[in-house]
Amino acid sequence: MNRILFSLSLSMLAGMAYGQHQHHEGMDMSKHEGMSKDSAMGDMKMLNHGLTMDASMPGMTHSLSRNLPMNRNGSGTSWHPDNTPMYAYMSQPTPKGWSYMLHYAIYLRYTGQNSNNADRRGNGQQFGAPNWFMGMAQRKVGQRGLFQVRAMISLDPLTVGNGGYPLLFQTGETYKGQPLIDKQHPHDLISELSVSYSHAFSKDVDLFGYVGYPGEPALGPPAFMHRISSFNNPDAPLSHHWQDATHILFGVATAGVRYKWAKLEASTFKGREPDENRYNFDAPKFDSYSYRLSVNPSPSLALQFSQGFLHSPEEAHPGENTTRTTASILHSKGLGPASYVTSAFVWGRNSHDGSGENSYLAESSLQMNKAAFYGRYENVSKSGEELNLFGTTLPAEVVANRTYVINNLTLGMNYRIAQQLRSDLVLGAQITTSMPDKALQSVYGKMPISGQIYLRLSPSLMTIHSMHH
Repeated sequence: MNRILFSLSLSMLAGMAYGQHQHHEGMDMSKHEGMSKDSAMGDMKMLNHGLTMDASMPGMTHSLSRNLPMNRNGSGTSWHPDNTPMYAYMSQPTPKGWSYMLHYAIYLRYTGQNSNNADRRGNGQQFGAPNWFMGMAQRKVGQRGLFQVRAMISLDPLTVGNGGYPLLFQTGETYKGQPLIDKQHPHDLISELSVSYSHAFSKDVDLFGYVGYPGEPALGPPAFMHRISSFNNPDAPLSHHWQDATHILFGVATAGVRYKWAKLEASTFKGREPDENRYNFDAPKFDSYSYRLSVNPSPSLALQFSQGFLHSPEEAHPGENTTRTTASILHSKGLGPASYVTSAFVWGRNSHDGSGENSYLAESSLQMNKAAFYGRYENVSKSGEELNLFGTTLPAEVVANRTYVINNLTLGMNYRIAQQLRSDLVLGAQITTSMPDKALQSVYGKMPISGQIYLRLSPSLMTIHSMHH
């Protein structure tokens, strides 16, 4: 396993090294008005290859800055690298100055979990369709202001069911009053309704505010469904509730300041995760808080460190508060007009009652025009109570007093089989090999194998050409 992790890390670090020679500032098209046609076309090709849309171009900018490219947008107020590719539809500005954008992904898939251990826990299969849709509207206010409205929905409660979809060793949230084990919970129908406003004091300094009901506080990296490194994988990470599970909370207020390539922000929010009713709005509270420091040292990199103090986050443990600490490195590098490599390293830790469990995630995706190759490795420590091992073959005193390490490796590939109206239909497959703690093998079997095939429908990759047409 160390060799596998070393190989994944080596390939990702090589991609990072390849991207470091780029200059940090975006291309200001206004400086090139007098250049020749051939020279302008050459710079447009460079812009395409770098995947960076400059903030000085007409239309949308970053959600929280008139002086940053929209590619830096993450979920909530988080940052991606400036070279992050975008799959979206975007409108030209209206006469009143509004610009609109729509992102979405629909995965029609069959998944089979622990398929080689039919008589063991976690064996399950499902035809389902995990999905999400996000729309944004943005308008510049005066010479320095920027206002944005954002909405996100998910039809998961209908397309995968209120009990979620099978996912071996996954934990978090409840269904019918019982903890969800070996299942990924569905996301709420309304996953985000937020407004934000930023004021540019200069090209280098922004002050901003964000309010969501529901929304996402300043805690963790961009949520997994919005990280381009995990875009090809329909499954949530096993470390979701250690790293980015706060992306849907009913009551969030964030304030922050950017200075050049660094951003410091703080949030107050409701610590409890959404209840089992996926169609309603939970009562808002502001009983938890977090802070996050984000740094983008180059167009290819985005780094963050954050910590949150969550009041009673889990329905199954109402009296348990959690301190969540995360750190991440995101990398994106364009290799051509429709080719890129993108990766993420994420660490997350949940601490409570004087103890804590760690999680580590490394994922990478290589897009080569129509074909993509991707992988995800995770190392997660979960307690016997978290896995609900009471009543299994394991002794109760062992379950209550130890944690279990789970290693997961997913490898997959997909291919675009159709492209119409700037939309992609992609056919893909992936396989996951789980290497759980030896003590868990009596419950789950030895080296469980899971897999799936899927069709994904999403917008096509945005380029300069598609923006102007």
